[in-house]
Amino acid sequence: MDMNSDERVVASDASLIRSPTCPACDAAERRPYYRHETWELFSCEVCRLIYLDPMPGPATLATIYHDAYNGAQTGYFTKTSSKLRRSSKRLRIIRRFSKTSGGNFLDVGCNGGFMVEAARRVGYTAWGIDPDLVSLEYARAHFPDSRYFHGVIDEFDPRDSVGAAVRFDMAYCSEVIEHVPQPQAFLRDINRLLKPGGVLYLTTPDISHWRRPRRLENWDGFCPPSHLLYFSPENLIALARRSGFELLSRRPAWKPGVKLVLQRPQR
Repeated sequence: MDMNSDERVVASDASLIRSPTCPACDAAERRPYYRHETWELFSCEVCRLIYLDPMPGPATLATIYHDAYNGAQTGYFTKTSSKLRRSSKRLRIIRRFSKTSGGNFLDVGCNGGFMVEAARRVGYTAWGIDPDLVSLEYARAHFPDSRYFHGVIDEFDPRDSVGAAVRFDMAYCSEVIEHVPQPQAFLRDINRLLKPGGVLYLTTPDISHWRRPRRLENWDGFCPPSHLLYFSPENLIALARRSGFELLSRRPAWKPGVKLVLQRPQR
């Protein structure tokens, strides 16, 4: 879900949203961290999350998430075969932590459907959700044997063919949470959709990583206002636990990113 769409964003959005407390831990204590053009970033004094205040409102977010890849011709849509191979590799990693060999799989922020297709090919009933309709149209056209939902996670109420609620054995959410204004509610919604014992693979850029360029503008993970939140491993793990997850593994990351394997508790 990485997007370079600053040129299409109007910073004077009348529906800018103020963030008087930290989106991750609700602390009010903060200090100025950085200013980029018209956007201001703050550092939470408690958990050290870096976040925008104000954040773009619905009008700006709708602009960012509509056709983010120029008709599915750029970015993540290039080199389809290599994307499917990479998705299959990540799926193998997640399956090591899952106690199921099949079941229901959900990709939150599924983009063109590559991870959804990788899961379907190994026997999962696979679902994808994304706010970008153009991306979903690509997924539906190229990988039509799975199910897709256009919207955001708090609107998602999946049902099977007889109308029963669907819950997932495994979920995948890569490079999405940094776009989310309310990350606590976001992770709780994913937790709600998992079965007890269900596994979530979660990734996001890592602003604290030792290989992150000293100058923020030189880091490809820094792109306000598309990216609203900038995590470290410590505050992302704390947020996940606060949202109902247990940590199973923190995966190594050579590039500046956080990779976590989380689980909804069995109880």
